[in-house]
Amino acid sequence: MTDDEKEFRNTRGWTRPALAALGGALAGFAALATAELVSAAVRPQSGPVVVVGGAAIDRTPAAVKDWAIRNFGTDDKLFLQLGVLSVLAVFAIALGMAALRFRRTAAAGVLLFGAVGAAAAISRPDSNGFSDALPSIAGAIVGAVLLLFLAGRLVLRGPVPDATANPETGPESGPPVGRGWDRRGFVIAATTAAAASAGAGVLGRALNGSSGRGAVASRDEVVLPAPVSAAPAVPRGARLRIPGISSFTTPNGDFYRVDTALVVPKVNARTWRLRIQGTGVRRPLSLSYDDLLRRELIERDITLTCVSNEVGGPYVGNARWIGVRLSELLSECGVRPPSRGGPADQLVARSVDGMTIGSPVEDVMDGRDALLALGMNGEPLPFAHGFPVRMVVPGLYGYVSACKWIEDIELTTFDAYDPYWVKRDWARRAPVKTQSRIDTPKPFARPQAGPVMVAGVAWAQHRGIDKVEVRVDDGPWREARLAAEDTRDTWRQWSLAWQAPKGGHTLTVRATDRTGRVQTEKRARTIPDGASGWHSVVVTVD
Repeated sequence: MTDDEKEFRNTRGWTRPALAALGGALAGFAALATAELVSAAVRPQSGPVVVVGGAAIDRTPAAVKDWAIRNFGTDDKLFLQLGVLSVLAVFAIALGMAALRFRRTAAAGVLLFGAVGAAAAISRPDSNGFSDALPSIAGAIVGAVLLLFLAGRLVLRGPVPDATANPETGPESGPPVGRGWDRRGFVIAATTAAAASAGAGVLGRALNGSSGRGAVASRDEVVLPAPVSAAPAVPRGARLRIPGISSFTTPNGDFYRVDTALVVPKVNARTWRLRIQGTGVRRPLSLSYDDLLRRELIERDITLTCVSNEVGGPYVGNARWIGVRLSELLSECGVRPPSRGGPADQLVARSVDGMTIGSPVEDVMDGRDALLALGMNGEPLPFAHGFPVRMVVPGLYGYVSACKWIEDIELTTFDAYDPYWVKRDWARRAPVKTQSRIDTPKPFARPQAGPVMVAGVAWAQHRGIDKVEVRVDDGPWREARLAAEDTRDTWRQWSLAWQAPKGGHTLTVRATDRTGRVQTEKRARTIPDGASGWHSVVVTVD
């Protein structure tokens, strides 16, 4: 069989469709790599995967977000980005195959995806305008041109002889049928495009990584001053030495992170500023990071809880924070709480990534240790937890208090403005509910019969924990031994020695806070203002 005959057979088999699909995938890869490179000249948050993923987060129903956090935990953003890339890959392959017959239409499809990315970039809350659309536009143009070129190499051209002609007279005598295609040209173009795209992607990723070097350097330069009011030493007996129980102080690397930022903002402390303005602000303020460092700092142990934390969930942690009293800054601005005649009842904190979080003015000015935090567990805030500055308000769920990467505080009213999460059906006000959790034994554990230590943590920030009780199966409630209390703003460890008989058992825990309110048995979803119910674990005693 001659080379021409082989080439003709390839035009009728799977080779051209397969190569067309490969061409589409390469066009998509080139588009993303180009966008990554261009985003390095704009800002890392302008990449199409980031902006489309961010737009998807903004438009995802609250129940779906809650499901993602529950099932994927802090990896939810990774799964979202993988999902976006998977969808793009499927469409790129489909457009590549369509380009066999409709080259211009398929190329227009690539441009359409670029338009979607550009629209998502411009619509983001933290958008810088048209410049944020440039990576998506540039990537789409490169992808469309490459798809046109690769598909052009697969177009049938030039006559080849009829391979079905009489073998006695030879294929040369047959009438010309079909047309060949430029296999060599496709291979060269595809290989070149793949190499160039990989290089562009690697370079763009490296440049985007280096764009945060100034922020990293500014954090490395920070020396936190000694606080004027240091946190009291953690009392002896507050840290139980029981295997499996949560550490009283959560290390920074283990502290939960739940937010909408697909790319962690790296803010340069040298250029960062905070503005305080709005209703009832008689003296607006603009503060630099150094301005805050020069103020009187306080240090406090405070437990934070995410509203997405299911009963018995992991999104709660305790840290030692250092920062400036938020109430003092507001007072300097002339702000009065509603109880003293102030016109504003909501404080809206804005992050550099466009997030808005609304807190009750009354709560942040009622004497509790509401902070603009600069440090966490003895070091400047990690980037993932809000460097250079974040809010910390004991007793409130994070979505109504814990603004990370904060850059603006506006005083307004709940009637006048709905922050990000309120627009998505979460409650405007959300004090932390009294909760408790069994840390050990773990669900479905198989301890040996005999003495078994049941232990965990309970929390009711700004109220404090007064009692914890444990029940085995349907038996009576037994009071657990409470560890020493640090402050009413921190969680409290507890333990109970259980003489475990053989068989399957259900362990249940409940807490009572300092106001005398017993943790409710009624199960509630996290939406709209936090989960409720008793935490239980099932074990089998051998």
